[in-house]
Amino acid sequence: MCGRYAASRRPEDLVDVFEVEKWEPEETLAPDWNVAPTKEVHVILERPLKDAGSRRPVRQMRTLKWGLVPSWAKSPEGAARMINARSETLHEKPSFKKAFSARRCIVPADGYYEWVTGAAERDLEVEGKRKRPRKQPYFVTPADGSVFAMAGLYEFWRDRTLPDDHPQAWWVTCSVVTTEAETAPLGVAPAEGPRSLADIHPRMPLMLTPDRWDAWLDPTRTGLDELSGLLAPPPEGLMRAYPVSTAVSNVRNNGAELLKELEGPEEGTLF
Repeated sequence: MCGRYAASRRPEDLVDVFEVEKWEPEETLAPDWNVAPTKEVHVILERPLKDAGSRRPVRQMRTLKWGLVPSWAKSPEGAARMINARSETLHEKPSFKKAFSARRCIVPADGYYEWVTGAAERDLEVEGKRKRPRKQPYFVTPADGSVFAMAGLYEFWRDRTLPDDHPQAWWVTCSVVTTEAETAPLGVAPAEGPRSLADIHPRMPLMLTPDRWDAWLDPTRTGLDELSGLLAPPPEGLMRAYPVSTAVSNVRNNGAELLKELEGPEEGTLF
């Protein structure tokens, strides 16, 4: 899954990397090393510009809220539960299938956080034989330092309690697509601890390599067969993971120090 991630790159750099044609500097977000559900995030998407007189899709960088609200929802209260969309069921879930067909986006990140509970400890926890263990957070990021391009979906929701000209009348929200975690060895593994992404968590964000960006963002691609091919996992061995401070577990903590690599798991945590 993806429940927290870091996004500290300058918007100008993202514009260059993703060859963005249109973005609004006034929508620029500050660097965020602890992005949590319902926060505003940068995404890359393609759609015609409003009032431009042309239906040509234009690559844009937009600011959306993380936590998808389906267009048919009566309220946005369930957004925090829609931060992830499972790749295996996108085509059939009412909340995601229309967005999967025509409203796909990329959520740029430095990488994502995941908390590890060892298998033996997890079994005991499930059986209720001991208190919930203190979990060790890991940061997962491309081994070559490139942008972590997470596959995403976005949706529009109209707040019918507000007039048309109200600035909050329309919500634009997004979700990160997840897939089964890799079982192959990490590109760069920590000195001690998990050796694969699956050792950290059974799910991971679907990372899109640059050769898939254009196809994923193209809203004219709507056929299930061609879209399903875009959900294939990336090549193995592209990622590294390392332990970070448990300070990241508190959403109020936010700073570059959260990405500092520890020599090993913190005392009292697992692995």
